[in-house]
Amino acid sequence: MDIAIHTLRAVASAIVDPSNSFILIMIALIFYNKNKKIAIMQKMIMGESLDSPFELTISQIVLGIFAGAIASLMFTFLGLVFDENSNIYLLFMLSLFFMAFKPRFICFAYSGAVLGLTSLAFKYAAIILHMPKLNIVNIDILTLMTLVGVLHIIEGILVMIDGSRGAIPVFTNRDNKIIGGFALKRYWALPIAILILLSTASTDLLAGQSLMTPQWMPAIRGDIVAKILKNSIIASIALYGVIGYSSITFTKTKATKTLFSGVLIMSYGLLLTAISQLAVFGAAYQFFILIFAAGLHEAMLQLEKHLELTLKPKFMSSDEGIMVLEVAPRSPAFQMGIQSGDLIVQINDKVIEFEDEIVNIVKGNFKSLTFKIKKPSGELIDTSYSNMPGNKRLGIVIVPREVPKDNSIIKVDDESFKDVLDKMKDIDKK
Repeated sequence: MDIAIHTLRAVASAIVDPSNSFILIMIALIFYNKNKKIAIMQKMIMGESLDSPFELTISQIVLGIFAGAIASLMFTFLGLVFDENSNIYLLFMLSLFFMAFKPRFICFAYSGAVLGLTSLAFKYAAIILHMPKLNIVNIDILTLMTLVGVLHIIEGILVMIDGSRGAIPVFTNRDNKIIGGFALKRYWALPIAILILLSTASTDLLAGQSLMTPQWMPAIRGDIVAKILKNSIIASIALYGVIGYSSITFTKTKATKTLFSGVLIMSYGLLLTAISQLAVFGAAYQFFILIFAAGLHEAMLQLEKHLELTLKPKFMSSDEGIMVLEVAPRSPAFQMGIQSGDLIVQINDKVIEFEDEIVNIVKGNFKSLTFKIKKPSGELIDTSYSNMPGNKRLGIVIVPREVPKDNSIIKVDDESFKDVLDKMKDIDKK
């Protein structure tokens, strides 16, 4: 229990300590800037933002803090201990670097693989050249990749809980038909407490912060075991890592997509944690694990992409009616009970023949309305709205049957989330 309290104190210090809290503030500002752009795009499409930049940012920070505490406790009770000369902080520095410059590779699977391969290269270069000082990275591969596996378990949970916030409605063309979907993009900042094995000199410097290693540690039997048996003093250091999730779906609702992705990520994390234990059998197995981590993660992304291309689209209009892709909260459409996935069959008891009829209504050119809606279950319901305030929009995004002449639809094929946002910016300037 003492070591659990020690770990939580280290996480708390990452939040309240001036030097560490400065990092958290900077990360929050980066998040807020990204979320502000998302809110602008949502307002451009919907007439109002679905989520405010502040709400989006707070959820990322608060959930990230809780997730960081849980991850740190998992590291502790798994017995993940790093040597004080291991430079494990490089893993988290890489995650912050990728967030700012290469979001495609923000995942710890890639930064962990790069760091692990670098460590192996320096280690064996030092052995071959008989130059011990070359071993400057010095990270135990088993402990490193177990840590990466646990972080993916935590990431899967975050994706399921918070991954659908800030979604942007997008469109693509398939078989000469327009289908709607959502671009998803979320980041979370995790304060992580890592256990560090101390030398005698470091123990003297960190008096009051170190503690004896429990008898059950380490549960993970890496190269550091012998050192722990000789020197049983450890301490915690607090680091910040960033976990990111990015995806586009045309075949699932936002909630279903993030649930599927979250389960897939968690499964990857559990498998990687198990496979990492093979590292005790030598360098060949360690090299395999590092390649496996990056390769399997890439395969997971390709699987999701393949499913999106082959499964039946979820949001597509038909001759029967016009599909609703998204509904703004507190809007007239929301008050009428219209939901994403509903099919608008009739307006004011008239079957929709031309899209201009509903486009004008969506833009707010009405005072009272009566809709006949077909729910995804097949149920037909009638709903109405009256006394509409002037210039207020209906609050829905529809999936058109044809590309509008004003080219205000965001079309997405095989593009990144950044490409989607850039297209939206271009349209907003016109």
